[in-house]
Amino acid sequence: MKKIILLLLSVLLTACTPSSTTNKNFINTKGTTLETRIPTPKGYTREQSDFAHFLQTYPLKENGSPILLYNGKKKWNQSAQIAVFKLPIENENLQQCADSVMRVYAEYYWNTKQYDKIQFHLSDGFLLSYMKWREGYRVIIKNDHASYIKSASYDDSYECFKKYLRIVFAYSGSASMVSESTPIKLNEIRVGDVFLKGGSPGHVVMIVDVCTNREGKKAFLIAQGYMPAQEFHLLKNPSHDDPWYYEDEIKYPFETPDYTFEEGSLRRLCYR
Repeated sequence: MKKIILLLLSVLLTACTPSSTTNKNFINTKGTTLETRIPTPKGYTREQSDFAHFLQTYPLKENGSPILLYNGKKKWNQSAQIAVFKLPIENENLQQCADSVMRVYAEYYWNTKQYDKIQFHLSDGFLLSYMKWREGYRVIIKNDHASYIKSASYDDSYECFKKYLRIVFAYSGSASMVSESTPIKLNEIRVGDVFLKGGSPGHVVMIVDVCTNREGKKAFLIAQGYMPAQEFHLLKNPSHDDPWYYEDEIKYPFETPDYTFEEGSLRRLCYR
């Protein structure tokens, strides 16, 4: 009888397993990239595009790694993320939320040698082009307006590329990103789109993976940087253990672990 009671207790405890265990159904802890760490829901197929592939195969830090700030310290909230990307971050408090999204796009175009597409608007509307930057043109700010000045020699090194990004991060943000984007509908969503609230402070999260089922319904994963500058990380879905956000469950206000977005915040950036 005692053995039977113990067996029944074991079954009950298994049925009441906490979410950290059920998460095993949604996360492959040995996966080293987005597509190997986070399986798609049953019946769904991942988006196929060059940019989607870039993010789906982007290296992740080891499972369970904390989010680090620009200075190497841990972010105070370590409960919002599922995974941390190995996206470069400099040791300055510059690469925050919008900057992290711009860094993703810039790294993609740099790695695919599409240098002419690396260009971002600064807060005053000035379009800062990496192609001009590597030719030796630098930016001067006068009366809150930017302009070019030829003051350096040609340099196409990665170090020079990082210096270009430093200026972009210093003089642009979520407010300037609004002017570089247009609203879209949820069923149009694709990798690279954002939920965006422009302002000071504002916030932005990026859709880093999208999958679709046979009925055409979509699910997506989101990632963010934040303030102070910190590593780019994949967010949990606060509604359930499954990290995917499903089209049919999205409503506004749209809640993420760290921020809530109002209707109209889903936007497509002009970077693609």
